[in-house]
Amino acid sequence: MVGPDGGPGRGDEVGLLGRRVECAVLDRLVDAVRTGESRALVIHGPPGIGKSALLGHLTDSPGDLRVLRAVGIESEMELPFATLHQLCVPLVDRLENLPTPQRTALETVFGIRAGPPPDRFLVGMAVLSLLADASQKRPLLCLVDDAHWMDRASAQVLGFVGRRLLAESIALVFGARERAPDLLGLPDLEVTGLRGPAAHTLLETATHTRLDHDIRSRFVAETQGNPLALLELPRALSVTQLAGGFGLLNTDTVPGLIEQSFLRRVEDLPEQTRLLLLIAAADPVGDPALVWRAADRIGVTPEEALADGTDGLLSFDLRVTFRHPLVRSAVYRSATESERRSAHLSLAEATDPRADPDGRAWHLASATAGPDESVAAELERSAGRAQARGGLAAAAAFLQLSVGKAASRMFTALHARPSCTCRWVSGTSASRHRWAS
Repeated sequence: MVGPDGGPGRGDEVGLLGRRVECAVLDRLVDAVRTGESRALVIHGPPGIGKSALLGHLTDSPGDLRVLRAVGIESEMELPFATLHQLCVPLVDRLENLPTPQRTALETVFGIRAGPPPDRFLVGMAVLSLLADASQKRPLLCLVDDAHWMDRASAQVLGFVGRRLLAESIALVFGARERAPDLLGLPDLEVTGLRGPAAHTLLETATHTRLDHDIRSRFVAETQGNPLALLELPRALSVTQLAGGFGLLNTDTVPGLIEQSFLRRVEDLPEQTRLLLLIAAADPVGDPALVWRAADRIGVTPEEALADGTDGLLSFDLRVTFRHPLVRSAVYRSATESERRSAHLSLAEATDPRADPDGRAWHLASATAGPDESVAAELERSAGRAQARGGLAAAAAFLQLSVGKAASRMFTALHARPSCTCRWVSGTSASRHRWAS
């Protein structure tokens, strides 16, 4: 029986379809953790190759393991420790068990307390201690999907932790498109396309017509056995195209073709459903309550948006989850600038400025087409907070947005007053710039 990710049900003794070797590696990893050892692993391969399905295989292990999950999000790559916070937030109640310097370091980078940016080595040791403390009660399985979109600070810390795991009953497993520099030195498992009967079997589950063997072989060859491509691309072809082999792959990359397939599915959805998907795509957090509050502000209701479902592209649970990251990018890129600004504005208005001032500032900047001094000021404050947490890349990103919002206005003023002599003046803070005449 083949499942939605190209794998069979749990009762199938071979595990995921065509992944006997990979599943055996993961099963040995779990067995080692159960016996008191620690393991780290980077599962890597191109989009759609089945990395998330393999991480799912790990979570199907018996319930004696505690599972912590995090997902790298493209729009959060500039926010320091964003992925690390996702992974560790269920363990916040254990911070009091850490030595004071380590506890202070984690509380600072997570924004729980104010203080100078902590040393990255100290943050890494604090995370290692936190995970080790949690694993004393139950073996710990830490999964980070889409690790290629981790922010740099999280990648550095988690790479540091992975290289120092010894006998703490902890598994730290990443799913990534490629080996990130910060994860070098960790064991890796490269995932390639399905071959032979497994690829043909998966393709047959996605088609409703019997294909000629040569046509199936060509489809498998040109998709390089990519499971998501084998499942999704036949949806874009007519019965005639499938049966005759017309309309198959030519020059586009497989990820590009998969994204186009998702885009066609999005375009066939009702307007309210498409707007809901756009808001979810613009929100990096995946908070269902926030998404629905933002949707309500532009007149999108659950009754209308979900009346006919989302064609399996989006699901609501503890988090808002897309079928695949390529769905998110297809939804966001297909929208007009005006639609994207409207989605970001609704998210900014629905975000609590006290609970998440940085997320609100980021959405406001994305929603603002022209110059806006108040938005620039919000971004400067976010830069200051990021710098205080030790997130220099995030501080630079906020500052770049801030200067851009202010500079547009300054440019307008400059053209309106061509006779003035202008210069840049730096304020007392490195994050503050003013245009003075």
